[in-house]
Amino acid sequence: MARAEDPIAPFGDIDVLLYYGTIAPYLVNYLRGKEIASKIWLPRGNVRMLLKRGSKDKPLYIEDMAVGVTPELMGIRHTVKELKDARSRITEKQAIIWSYFVPRKLIDFFYATNNEGEGKDIDRVFFDIDRGEGMSTRDSLHVTKLLIDEILSDEEICEHIKGEPYVSWTGASFHVLFDLKQAQRASFHDKYLGVSAVKALDTPASKWLKGIKKNAKVPVAGGHEKVRGAISIDPSQTPSGKLCRVPLGSLHMRDATTVDGVSVPLTLDMLDESIIGELESYTPEKILDGLPELAKRLPSRSITTI
Repeated sequence: MARAEDPIAPFGDIDVLLYYGTIAPYLVNYLRGKEIASKIWLPRGNVRMLLKRGSKDKPLYIEDMAVGVTPELMGIRHTVKELKDARSRITEKQAIIWSYFVPRKLIDFFYATNNEGEGKDIDRVFFDIDRGEGMSTRDSLHVTKLLIDEILSDEEICEHIKGEPYVSWTGASFHVLFDLKQAQRASFHDKYLGVSAVKALDTPASKWLKGIKKNAKVPVAGGHEKVRGAISIDPSQTPSGKLCRVPLGSLHMRDATTVDGVSVPLTLDMLDESIIGELESYTPEKILDGLPELAKRLPSRSITTI
């Protein structure tokens, strides 16, 4: 597919589908079989955003996007503004893609961490390192490194980890993930990963949190709620039915009209303060320029394209 001068507005108006469709083949192995989700930002009205996901809409998979975003589809979107007027010229899968990534809106790109639906098995563990008000990228990087150190020093959890933990820059902070050697029952989350801001839990993750708080140079909290003046460590998006940002190329929005970052996968040896300026400088254009090499930073099973 031809490269647009502005990947977010390839035909003059905002349309993120060409950009995400270009990235999709590089994510096939990493996201294979996991439902895609999108957060569509709405600049007007009482509702700020619309979430499209497989638990309430027709499911969409990365394999569908990798083959379904074609020059023909993009040409139709350029000339036909509404999906209802294009249905006779596109496939059903392309219609689903269109509904998840509508024209003229900025859109975040997510996926179901361990698939949609409650109580399903877990094969991927996800920690969100969330910056509270007043906290810097440097602060979140510091806590990210401490979390990885805690994970790698825990022999019990390392017995379950396939490969090593991996990291992505979200556009504003960091995600820490690891894949499991074998899928585990949903109860694995409560047994190993539970943390709480209001009560003590006897889990490995709670012990990691205690160690991080002891060694951190900044305030650290555990749990889903963002805490002003602290970095939060949140594993709650691991269970099935929860969402994670795609680690390569997802736009990160400050508001409905402003892109303020892009997700980028990292290797553990890159986690140094010297990389902060580079991470904050990423744009969609820079992602497209480096796609093959950036994709190699994902777990090795994820770099094959279709």
